[in-house]
Amino acid sequence: MYSMNQDIDHVLVSEEQLKAKVTELGAQISRDYEGKQLLLVSILKGSVVFMADLMRAITIPCSIDFMVVSSYGGANTTSTGLVKIVKDLDQDLTGKDVLIVEDILDTGITLSHLVPMLKMRNPCSVRLCTILSKPSRRKVEIEPDYVGFEVPDEFVVGYGLDYNEKYRNLPYVGVLKPEVYSK
Repeated sequence: MYSMNQDIDHVLVSEEQLKAKVTELGAQISRDYEGKQLLLVSILKGSVVFMADLMRAITIPCSIDFMVVSSYGGANTTSTGLVKIVKDLDQDLTGKDVLIVEDILDTGITLSHLVPMLKMRNPCSVRLCTILSKPSRRKVEIEPDYVGFEVPDEFVVGYGLDYNEKYRNLPYVGVLKPEVYSK
């Protein structure tokens, strides 16, 4: 029987490490945003797993919303440099403290376009939380306010991250075997 695990070269961040880091991030965000109108904005689809865990780790009132913003396409493994909003927010951002929740901060191109756009909608603040960061791939100046793990420039999947819409449901972050994505 086929298992997605056989396509993984090695586990980069274990399920246990993810749980511990999300708990830590949730506690820090709860302290930092106490008494504020926190709005978590999940950038779909990749951040949905992290967002679900993070919102349960936050102990203060918060609301959530979702966006689909893309600079990738299908089986592409590199950013196209083109950013498009596929689904915009449902909520008004006026007076809210927006925390963008991302699965991975890679080149930064998508977020470098998104953050200024959201700031134009009159929030109190716009900050960024990512479970994974690849600083070696950054093409623009953008730094997350909250980071789970810095990862090397390898093709990672799991915990919401995909290759061609597969592997999102792995409970860990693993490095995909090159033969899988170079077919």
